[in-house]
Amino acid sequence: MPQYRAAWLLPISQPPIRDAWLRTERGRIVAFGHSRPGDFTASDEIDLGPAAVLPGLVNAHTHLELSWMRGRIPETDDFPGWIRAVIALSRDAQPGAAETGCAIDGAIEESRSFGTAVVGDVSNSLATAAPLAARELAAVIFHELIGFLAVDAPRLAGEAMGRLERLPASATVRHTLSPHAPYSVSPALFGAIRTILQQTPFARSCVHLGESAAEAEFLQSGTGPWRQLLEGLGAWDPSWVAPGCNPVDYLDHMGFLDERLLVVHGVQFGAPELERLAAKGATLVTCPRGNIRTGAGEPPISEFFQSGARLAVGTDSLASVPDLNVFAEIAEMRRLAPEIPARMIIECATVNGARALGFESDFGTVEAGKSDRLIAVELDEPVTNVEERLVSGIHSSQVRWLSP
Repeated sequence: MPQYRAAWLLPISQPPIRDAWLRTERGRIVAFGHSRPGDFTASDEIDLGPAAVLPGLVNAHTHLELSWMRGRIPETDDFPGWIRAVIALSRDAQPGAAETGCAIDGAIEESRSFGTAVVGDVSNSLATAAPLAARELAAVIFHELIGFLAVDAPRLAGEAMGRLERLPASATVRHTLSPHAPYSVSPALFGAIRTILQQTPFARSCVHLGESAAEAEFLQSGTGPWRQLLEGLGAWDPSWVAPGCNPVDYLDHMGFLDERLLVVHGVQFGAPELERLAAKGATLVTCPRGNIRTGAGEPPISEFFQSGARLAVGTDSLASVPDLNVFAEIAEMRRLAPEIPARMIIECATVNGARALGFESDFGTVEAGKSDRLIAVELDEPVTNVEERLVSGIHSSQVRWLSP
């Protein structure tokens, strides 16, 4: 029964404990508390020193299969142009299976090195399913569908379900369907995905929403860069009629907005959209570094918190960020919203993400009976506010896992 002592323990569900002890057994947390003289003998103590112990982090939104694109797309202030660059790179420089696989393996190891225990991974190809199942990384794989032609919807949904049904079962990796975005998914395909999810007990899904001003224009009037892109790709459906509403209302009209949905980005959301999300119980996942680098804009982090909506955090892909460091994302959240308590920001990367992905029984907080996939973050100096230190920037060299 490993027994640890550390300068700090962050249970997340209660305030940080200074000079803490923790016991684990057979992969589970047994007990923890404030250290007292005589709690340990010299032979059974594992002293972690000036470290903060906390749950493994949750990266609620990433695209591991795009890891081969690292460093290949420059930072921009034009989000539709960034998407065009991704499409062009995918068409002109698609690597072989071996290179893609190596990039995915490297991204998984990188995620673990930064203290990530759970990921919400968006995949078009399902190339990440086997690598994730083989690693110490829990995951929800969102098999993402794209198709704006209504006539294609039954075939696309049926083929996707067939692919998911052929995947081997895994104790730590779950699979589900997700639509990409309102400008790339027809109402018919939204409906087909919704029908399948309603028949699936797990039933989580995610959608990119409110990511750009171009999306809002498209839904209001059917014009702008997304219309031009669809026409250029031969994917425009002339039967589609712009609904003349905001993105959140559109999702609600599609019957998609509920407590099982992860709404990703939300850069363009105002108070009405955020209030609707909170009322429906959906989780908003912010990816601040990627939003800024791709030209989507700075997410209104303070407004996100003020709305009362559940907020989680993700790194997005290595096509848009330099690394998969969730600590760097919460540091960016702190920069954008310095008045928000550090504890609330840390919750985004732990308990909120675990709940959104359906892993709250094992991850997200330090509690008896939960998984011992905990991390110890080395503190470079004594601190009095450990939460504030953890949202100020942490590198992989400071992170180690308690269990191998």
